[in-house]
Amino acid sequence: MYTISKRFSFDASHHLEGLPTSHKCGRVHGHTYVIELVLQSDVLIAPGFVVDYGKLVPFKEYLDAQFDHRDLNEVIQPVQPTAENIARLCFEWCKARWPETIAVRVSETPNTLAEYTE
Repeated sequence: MYTISKRFSFDASHHLEGLPTSHKCGRVHGHTYVIELVLQSDVLIAPGFVVDYGKLVPFKEYLDAQFDHRDLNEVIQPVQPTAENIARLCFEWCKARWPETIAVRVSETPNTLAEYTE
């Protein structure tokens, strides 16, 4: 089985509702999100790719158009704009375009990671 991944990034703000007033994530704050798209196949297409990395440009365009420098509370509804929900949303978008998609990982900080898989 062959596996590839590619990372993308965007900057956005959000806040999480329903948290105690003392919880910092309840206040508006921003992140540089890093999104990792993971694709897998047991066969390679010519000249030896799972998917040509260049064919993944539409995902970057989607991220920029939908999320970059936006308030995620306004664009991700009706769910909370958590890393987990962003991972699921991006997974579904990618899986519809690239059946080889097996996971999407979302980092809000260098030390955190959320992943959605099939």
